Amino acid sequence: MSPELKPSAQRVQQAVEALGFNFTVTEYPESTRTAADAAAAIGCEVAQIAKSLIFRGATSQQAILVIASGINRVDEAKVGHLVGEDLLRADAEFVRAQTGYVIGGVPPVGHTQRLKTVIDRDLSKHAEIWAAAGTPNAVFRLTFPDLLVITHGQVSDISK
Repeated sequence: MSPELKPSAQRVQQAVEALGFNFTVTEYPESTRTAADAAAAIGCEVAQIAKSLIFRGATSQQAILVIASGINRVDEAKVGHLVGEDLLRADAEFVRAQTGYVIGGVPPVGHTQRLKTVIDRDLSKHAEIWAAAGTPNAVFRLTFPDLLVITHGQVSDISK
């Protein structure tokens, strides 16, 4: 583990290690808050960024994690059909309460509770992908199969 990581990034590092993976969380001096920012900092394609978006189920009021390719816009109706309810936008307070992380740093793992997760099939086109790691400046590299294992997410075509 890297003691120099901020506490939120350290929690992600511990979560992936607890799952048996040796991913390395890296913090950058520049922002990785958006997919474009992350790709620029890392030096990869925007499509390789696995952006984590939190929605609120309109009926259940539960958090739903959508992990999409950085170049795709999420079709909320498609995701709503998959999870069986309409989606509402989640505000910053809801995101933090449901995940333990701030918008722009929500990782695919290490949340305060288990989240229903839907994953963009387009991420499978890349040998390696990059996900947020707890802060708007932290990321880690993984593969699509790894993402499936750590999230138990449902894979689908979710882009507009």
